Amino acid sequence: MIFKPLSLAGSFEVLLEPRGDERGFFSRFYCDEEFSHHGLNSDWAQMNISLTRGAGSLRGLHFQRGAAAEVKLVRCLRGRVYDVIVDLREGSSSFGRHVGLELDADRRNSVYIPEGFAHGFQTLEDEAELQYLHSQPYSAEQEGGVNLMDSKLEINWPLPLAQLSDRDKNLPTLTEILPL
Repeated sequence: MIFKPLSLAGSFEVLLEPRGDERGFFSRFYCDEEFSHHGLNSDWAQMNISLTRGAGSLRGLHFQRGAAAEVKLVRCLRGRVYDVIVDLREGSSSFGRHVGLELDADRRNSVYIPEGFAHGFQTLEDEAELQYLHSQPYSAEQEGGVNLMDSKLEINWPLPLAQLSDRDKNLPTLTEILPL
């Protein structure tokens, strides 16, 4: 596995190192030892899958607060998405800044998202299925989000905006939330 640091401290793109032959390949998606060696979370409490239909559809930007604050490892199993993480850590010199990268089922890459970040994505194909590993169980009481349309975030979504839930449309702006 290759851990490629992203521009926001503590975040990484994780790339596979497939070993293959004429039959195909084998590769690790996750390894306790390698994640621990890089100082990353190696304790996962929950795994989820989402399916999003319609190129241009948006989900996010979501996070968990307090005791439910979580580390995420997100991978695209089908299709492609433009994945975005936003630093919301209190006292962070990069507070409010984001990183975007393409997660692609064919590339089999993933993004490691530390605590204190919001996460969202836009589908780049008609169907995208994502797998999420979470370090903490979901807590509805600790759930929060930032409006992904907030101009202060300066996110350049690659496709025209399509479907967006009413819930996500009504999330607060960056200036309306407290740092995590």
